[in-house]
Amino acid sequence: MQNITPKHIIVGMSGGVDSSVAALLLKEAGHHVEGVFMKNWEQDDTDTFCPASIDMADAQAVCDKLQIELHRVNFAAEYWEHVFAHFLTEYRAGRTPNPDILCNKEIKFKAFLNYAKQRGADFIATGHYARCSHPSAIHDSSKDSHATFTKGAFFTECQLLKGLDNNKDQSYFLHALTKEQLAQSLFPVGELKKEIVRDIAKKAGFINHEKKDSTGICFIGERKFKTFLNDYLPANPGEMVTPDGKVIGQHDGLMFYTLGQRQGLKIGGQKDSTESPWYVVGKDIEKNRLLVGQGQDHPLLFAKALITKEIHWIADAPLQFPFAVSAKTRYRQKDQPCIIYELSENQYKIVFDEPQRAITPGQSIVFYHGDICLGGGVIIKSTGA
Repeated sequence: MQNITPKHIIVGMSGGVDSSVAALLLKEAGHHVEGVFMKNWEQDDTDTFCPASIDMADAQAVCDKLQIELHRVNFAAEYWEHVFAHFLTEYRAGRTPNPDILCNKEIKFKAFLNYAKQRGADFIATGHYARCSHPSAIHDSSKDSHATFTKGAFFTECQLLKGLDNNKDQSYFLHALTKEQLAQSLFPVGELKKEIVRDIAKKAGFINHEKKDSTGICFIGERKFKTFLNDYLPANPGEMVTPDGKVIGQHDGLMFYTLGQRQGLKIGGQKDSTESPWYVVGKDIEKNRLLVGQGQDHPLLFAKALITKEIHWIADAPLQFPFAVSAKTRYRQKDQPCIIYELSENQYKIVFDEPQRAITPGQSIVFYHGDICLGGGVIIKSTGA
């Protein structure tokens, strides 16, 4: 390994294996490393579905093992104002938001970044499976290196790249970051496969090396979602209807359902219908009706185009439109070829080569050029080509 100038790096420690290994790799590379455990939800301590105290204990155990300091910070006010309030507004409007994206933009790479800078840190680091790169950076891709940053490649400006583990790539959730935020951020595990990360953690003796990945709402955790949402928004039940208007049941509130959903509809065995499963195929917000149809390939689940507003570009916006790219409308979807058309100064139409299933208002469309994440925007609606 080349000699490097040690940097002061503060790692966001979630208690999970990814951030733990990120801290380990940075310390092994010779940097001054500290950890931060972020608490952003005041009801965590007694909630069965979000054992924050266990996560904090795991983070502390790893930091003790690494002999680094762990700070505990509370961003609950910032989370409520900048993330959760928007989350509730979107659900109230019948859309399906992605709070993880806003959480990254406003909390992990803003509030946390500002905190780290106040402590004199050169960089923050997280356990995200993503990478930063810059055309002028020199990378060493030798197989015996855990991650390219250990070779001293620190940049003043970054491009966001997909993580090398295609199954774990999290660039989708990071597309709303600015190049300034990325320039001060490191993703040490972005060059690694998940199984290698777990193996590193096991060899290091981390107690969380087999801990399952979190799949809950960012900072809120794996709760019974319907019960949780009902605590903050009044349910507004209504009719469940087929596309031709036949009432076949009652829904509990449009906010509890998303396009393409199959589970929890409770409408099996309808008279004069086939045995094919029922799916949510649309929402009539004005009439408070949930549209359902049979078959996972129901025509109403597919659309060739969508409308989005105010696309965030990590670097500069395209010089002219139409602009050909690839895109994802949901996490882990394969890149889909498409063309972006500018309808007005802040409204765009994206037309796909092939119809896309369950394009969901409130979710994000994220644009790529190969491994480079270009940015993205919130889906307003699906539409015809």
